[in-house]
Amino acid sequence: MKANVGGIDKVLRIVAGLVLLALTFVLGGESGLWLWGLIGIVPLATGLMGWCPAYSLLGFNSCPSKR
Repeated sequence: MKANVGGIDKVLRIVAGLVLLALTFVLGGESGLWLWGLIGIVPLATGLMGWCPAYSLLGFNSCPSKR
C-alpha cells in the first residue's frame, strides 16, 4: 500500500473522523443518528494510514511526494 493521501487531505480526514466519532457519544442511541459516528472510523483510519482504497481504485493521489 503506497501512500496516496497528502497533508491537507490527511488533516481534513482525521478531523472529520473525530467529529463523526464524537457524534456517537453525543447522540448515543437517538434514532439511528449514532450510525454517523461509526462512519467516522473510515475517514479517521484512512487519514491515519495515509492510504485510501477509493483513491487507489480511481487512480487519484493527493500525496505530493508520491505523484
